[in-house]
Amino acid sequence: VVGAVNLRLVLMGAALRPWLGTVPARRIYPALFVLTDSNWVIALRHHAEGGRDWGVLLGSGLTLWVVWTAATLPGYLFGALVDDPKRWALDLVMPAFFVTMLVPLWRGPVRSAPWLVSAAVASATWALVPGYWFIVTGALAGSLAGALAPVEGEAR
Repeated sequence: VVGAVNLRLVLMGAALRPWLGTVPARRIYPALFVLTDSNWVIALRHHAEGGRDWGVLLGSGLTLWVVWTAATLPGYLFGALVDDPKRWALDLVMPAFFVTMLVPLWRGPVRSAPWLVSAAVASATWALVPGYWFIVTGALAGSLAGALAPVEGEAR
């Protein structure tokens, strides 16, 4: 399960390759060590807005690591007081946070095709295959759809 869930990090790192491919490995590997969903989106937004400082990936990853580590004990202690997270809608915090971070990356319906393909394949896999394979299949399908999508400004 851990392997299947974390395979998404390989694809996330690959998505950063066009931007970070020229950065020496000894500098970029520490940033990839702290790669998470959140700092990946932060870095992509930074790059999409014209930023070229790859330190954003490292800095946001280190910041998230420190906050996550510091929040572990209080989260564990306070989490034990909550008997049913669904009753308080706490199970929706991470999905809502991630969707909120994705909104600024929206570039219109045509460019959203990979997102839709990914969601459809992940949903179908979730319904048909036990375990967490929906994460891998959705990511691979979305990546393939993005690779096959026409590049903006190119003739079809």
